[in-house]
Amino acid sequence: MKKILIIEDNEDIRENIAELLELSDYEALTAEDGKVGVEKAVEHLPDLIICDIMMPELDGYGVLHILGKKKETAAIPFIFLTAKAERSDLRKGMILGADDYITKPFDDTELLEAIEVRLKKQEALQKEYVADSNELQNFISDSNKLQPMIDLDMNRKTKLYRKKHDIYRVHEHPTHLYLIHKGKVKTVRINEDGKELITGVYADGDFLGYEALLEKSPYKDSAETMEDTEIISISNSEFDKIIFGHVGMARKFIEMLSKKVNEKEERLLALAYNSVRQRTAAFLLDLNDKFKVKEDEALLSVSREDLANMVGTATESVIRVISDFREEGILETKPGKIIIKDIPQLERIKKWHVSY
Repeated sequence: MKKILIIEDNEDIRENIAELLELSDYEALTAEDGKVGVEKAVEHLPDLIICDIMMPELDGYGVLHILGKKKETAAIPFIFLTAKAERSDLRKGMILGADDYITKPFDDTELLEAIEVRLKKQEALQKEYVADSNELQNFISDSNKLQPMIDLDMNRKTKLYRKKHDIYRVHEHPTHLYLIHKGKVKTVRINEDGKELITGVYADGDFLGYEALLEKSPYKDSAETMEDTEIISISNSEFDKIIFGHVGMARKFIEMLSKKVNEKEERLLALAYNSVRQRTAAFLLDLNDKFKVKEDEALLSVSREDLANMVGTATESVIRVISDFREEGILETKPGKIIIKDIPQLERIKKWHVSY
């Protein structure tokens, strides 16, 4: 049952709205002024707030301003309820982040319809989108519901890229956003001496090339398949329709992608301060998690050269560490493959500095 908070200093109006909501299968919370309303919003985290503007002590604008600064309440849909209908009042409310503005007097149907629309939109925005091909279609479908003018191809096909095939190259200008349907891809940078550093490894459900699209700049690295890989392409124009078609969907999409920034920052810290042994353990754990290796098929398909380019060291150094891990019973090896036997021990090595 959806929970709705009513903040209204007029007792008759407040109780009438509460009765209407309860008859419509909503749970109604009430507050007689702005201060009490803020307290109840923080305590109960309602699904939607209906708030009068003209109230003593703390008016509706103040309530919205305070709740908008709190992480836990900032995204709650907010409907202003007021007898004022001046354009300047409407504008002020919208600038502060109000989702709707209903003027008194109003009929029951008008209020219920406004509540239903806001709750449906909020439900779409609150979905945690997992970046795989099925969820991509769900994401686009929800985007179309919120912005009917967007017409995206829902029957997109995958394209097969053979092993060691370029998806894009450094300095090229982006034309698509890429989604890995099935397979593995690495992104690399090469210095003036021709030495390669793998900047990222991506598997099923990961997006590629979004940084360049968002920055409107050339690629800063190259993307190459590590095995036969199926890719879904999303054109610049489609990407822009999603980003610019609806602010809420754009925010959700950016949140879904930008979490990778933290991963890169953590990697830079590891490269700067951790030993080769620590970094090798960390990347083996990351690959194990990234490739969703299961106990009954615990093979990591990664070459020693690629692993060295991830760790940021010479291939010989990684081979020596892998040998040590094998002697310690932490892993087994096969040509081009690694079988992790002791994940807890790798996690301990990752956390504690053990250098040569």
